Amino acid sequence: MAVWDDLVGQDRVVEQLTAAARDADAYVTAAASGASGDEGSRAGTPESPGPSGPSGLSGSAMTHAWLFTGPPGSGLATAARAFAAALQCVSPDRALGGAPGCGFCDGCHTALIGTHADVEVVRTNQLSIGADVTRDLVRRTQLSPSGGRWQVVLLEEIDRLTESAANVLLKAVEEPAPRTVWLLCAPSADDVLPTIRSRCRHLVLRTPPVDAVADMLIRRDGIEPDVAVAAARTTQGHIDRARRLATDARARTRRAAVLALPTRMEDIGDALRAAQQLVDAAGEDAKEAVEEVDARETEEMRAALGASEGGRLPRGTAGVMKDLEKRQKSRATRAQRDSLDLALLDLTAFYRDVLVRQLGSQVAIANEDVRDAVERIAASTRPEQTLRRMEAVLECRRAIERNVAPLLAVEAMAVALRAG
Repeated sequence: MAVWDDLVGQDRVVEQLTAAARDADAYVTAAASGASGDEGSRAGTPESPGPSGPSGLSGSAMTHAWLFTGPPGSGLATAARAFAAALQCVSPDRALGGAPGCGFCDGCHTALIGTHADVEVVRTNQLSIGADVTRDLVRRTQLSPSGGRWQVVLLEEIDRLTESAANVLLKAVEEPAPRTVWLLCAPSADDVLPTIRSRCRHLVLRTPPVDAVADMLIRRDGIEPDVAVAAARTTQGHIDRARRLATDARARTRRAAVLALPTRMEDIGDALRAAQQLVDAAGEDAKEAVEEVDARETEEMRAALGASEGGRLPRGTAGVMKDLEKRQKSRATRAQRDSLDLALLDLTAFYRDVLVRQLGSQVAIANEDVRDAVERIAASTRPEQTLRRMEAVLECRRAIERNVAPLLAVEAMAVALRAG
């Protein structure tokens, strides 16, 4: 098993990253053996690889900062994590001409499961990533790699950096620490500061083909072929959503409820009730996602602060618990928005299928399980109405992203969907 096995439908990206990992491995190996020159031999640490690479990497496929962009579900974090593992690969096969990234050695294995000392993965379940988090990362990257290879920092959602956090990151990318590699993931290059983007090597991932996603679900998750194909087609190649839909009965139930909305809104009252149900369902979904984590965090914090058997906390610790509650509230808000966004994506896909039928396209529809509803709405409405409804769903997503109250945003969408 190579580190790239879970990266579906991204052959070109794998080829580029494999070439970079080869050059990075050759450089570190040369530095360790003293072949990279006196300075590298003395320090055992190559100079920082700039945009065009350090002296030993000049003109090579390796650089110090990478930007991974692509549509949701394309595997941005998977690609970055696989590359991090390849950079840490210590397989003996490398000396025999094998490519780094075997998937079996200690370097690969620990990087992939998240326990490698020189691979820091940053993901957030909060609404944003602040400057304090970024400063802490930059401080840690000043240290030499403990394993003697690369210090890798993987930021999964760089688009969630606050302005001050982005400026801290810019400084680190402009003046990288020795043998530090930044792997940055974002939906698109436009979500990244131009000054950061210009200092990164940019890789664009594509939406994986439906058949490739289905094959992965069958091969890696043991999903029945018909279920795997249906999940991959329904989610249009979104790997994580396809896996969840194929393995979680509750996810399938929630999706069915969402796709029933377009046929249920006979009047304004129906539309407002549908909006309330959609927001309530997202709230319940979010509660399930964070409830257990919140309880565990609270208990661990109380124990760490020395709470008595009666539950009383020591004097002066109330502020710590308030900070924890604030973070948990922010995480719950993020989870609700994420759940609601999935529902809105399902609605968008439904109206896309309606438009496909109205335009007489030969493109296959995604939601075969609700074909009757798609056909019925396609026959009773016009394409321009469908486009307005798709725009209403997209505007709802934008409004929630701008911190509009979810219920108000969804109610406005539901009224627009009914009006067409």
